[in-house]
Amino acid sequence: MALTFKLAQLQSKATQASQLVSKHAPLYYKQLLEQNKHYILDPPTVETCNLLSKQLFYTRLASIPGRCEAFHKEMDYVKHIWKNMNELKIEDVSVATLFGLECFAWYCTGEIVGRGFTFTGYYV
Repeated sequence: MALTFKLAQLQSKATQASQLVSKHAPLYYKQLLEQNKHYILDPPTVETCNLLSKQLFYTRLASIPGRCEAFHKEMDYVKHIWKNMNELKIEDVSVATLFGLECFAWYCTGEIVGRGFTFTGYYV
């Protein structure tokens, strides 16, 4: 009995939500397009979309050398710090340690989420 009541209540809430969305969605859509019309290219056709996607792809491809250069600068900085480890301050070491711990925590969280929120381990 309680299950059928909850099901009817859920259906009622779903109906209300769909009515609210159907009432306000067209207005929101028009408002969104109006606010961002400077981003829209005329005519909005499939050919225009294909052109934009190719421009995005090749622009990203052209940015790779700049990204590689920035990566090499960062690696040079890390090498310099590694060579001069005796000049490190405790603040720098603590920030690096906290960053490493944060990366490890995100890795563990990703592993747990990837397993469907199950905890597994070795039994002793």
